[in-house]
Parts: sequence; structure tokens; C-alpha cells
Amino acid sequence: MLTEAGIGPDPAVLFEELEAIGLAAVRELGEASAAELTAIDPRLRLKMTIARGKSYEGTISVSQKVFFHLGLDGLIGRGRPRGTWVGSQTRWSPIERWLPDGIAAMAVDDARAELVRRWLRSFGPGTRDDIKWWTGWTVGATKKALAAIDAVEVDLEGGGIGYLLPDDLEPVETPDPWIALLPALDASTMGWKERDWYLDGHRATLFDNAGNAGPTIWVDGRIVGGWAQRRDGEIAPRLLEDVGAETKRAIDAEAVRLAEWIGPVSLRSMYPSPVEIELKV
Repeated sequence: MLTEAGIGPDPAVLFEELEAIGLAAVRELGEASAAELTAIDPRLRLKMTIARGKSYEGTISVSQKVFFHLGLDGLIGRGRPRGTWVGSQTRWSPIERWLPDGIAAMAVDDARAELVRRWLRSFGPGTRDDIKWWTGWTVGATKKALAAIDAVEVDLEGGGIGYLLPDDLEPVETPDPWIALLPALDASTMGWKERDWYLDGHRATLFDNAGNAGPTIWVDGRIVGGWAQRRDGEIAPRLLEDVGAETKRAIDAEAVRLAEWIGPVSLRSMYPSPVEIELKV
């Protein structure tokens, strides 16, 4: 990216130098915003164009990539956001502030196996395609990770093969009736590639064109509608199927409770769904 932006003369050396400068600054300050850190060296303020020629082309500063990669390397971590709790600008902290011993190195295969184990604990049963999509791995890497944790093949309702952890094979009791208003990009909504079993035919209404989920209404493990926060703070639900009068009253009550809990904070949606756009008007 530095090369494409004409930043040099040796982009690799420059990036390594800026990482060292940025890490030292974070450790010295204890916690700092990207703006505060960018002021340390003028080269961190240099601009790069990303996705050139695409509809989503944009410009970012070199500092954004420097501190992002320091985070990927486990050397710094995001702290509290600036402004309210929904603020998009966060402060960076040295990782030792949160984890005194830092983050231990882990072999790639071991890390993949642990990630699949945790995914199955939360989302299982899931298919191999679900896991491959969620992780972005190849088929080979996905198969290897499943084998490493001795994942068990199970038959899925409606056909197909899924996977569960070997200690998670016992039937579970049906939970009491429940509802939930979940936010955009919630992990539950985005947990699986194949979603018809909990989404039915509501995909076009509740997801944007890129596949990002908007706010959703759940009833007993299925998505039945969406919601949005209006300008006055009201939480407006929209049901996409009949759930019965009692459940509808419970959803309306939850919408009121959620509005009171959020309070005066305005939720900003980066990926609004069609139903959210309609409700915000």
C-alpha cells in the first residue's frame, strides 16, 4: 500500500521504523488516541488511497495501518473509545496494561484448532462451509482444524452434515420462550453462512447488499423482524411475520426498555439494512 501511494524510498524499512516509533510512544504515554500518536512523527500523517477505482475508494493515513498492525502483532490493544461508549475512535494501550505477560505465541495449526473449538462451543452444530466462510480459510485448513479437535459429524435437520464437539452430543432441553432485539452485525446473526433455518426469507430486508446484518428481532431462536433507533431515541420494531399478540406485546415492551437503557446516545449504523432505513424516517 505504501508503494502504491508512492511513499518511500524503501516502504518496508519505513513501515518497520514507524512501528517502532509508534510502539515506544504508546508505551511511554500509557494510553493515547491515534490523533495524539500521529502528531509524534509527520510521516504518520501521510495519506494513502485504498481500493483505488472501486465504488468504496477512500483515503487513510499511514498511522491507521501502523497501529492496526501493531495490534495484529499483539503489542498494543484498543482501550476506551473517545466520547461516548459507541464512539468509533478509540485509544491505544500497550498490551502489557491488560495482559502483564503479553500474548503468548501459538503455532498456526494450534490456533486454528482452538478457534474452531470455540466456534463450535458457541455456534455448533455448524457445517464445514459455515466454518470455512466464517474464518476465511481454505477447505484443507478447515478440515485439518476439525480433525485436530476430533469434531464429530452429525446429521442436520433438513439434510446435510454438521459438526459438534465430542463432549457436546447430548440433547438439550427446549428453553423457555424468549425474545431479543440484537444490534447490527451481532455475532449470532452473522455466525453461520447458511442462515435459512433461522432467517427464513427475510435476508433481503434485514441485510445490506454486501451481506452485513442490520438490527434484528429474535423470537425463540429465529429472526422475525428488524428494528431501528429513530432520531428522538425511540426504538421502532418492524415484524416481518405474525408472532401472536402476546409475543408482539413482549417485543414492544423490550423496545421501550432498550430505548431507556441506551438513553440519549445516538446509534450510528455503518451498514443500514433496508428495514432500518425505512424505520429511521
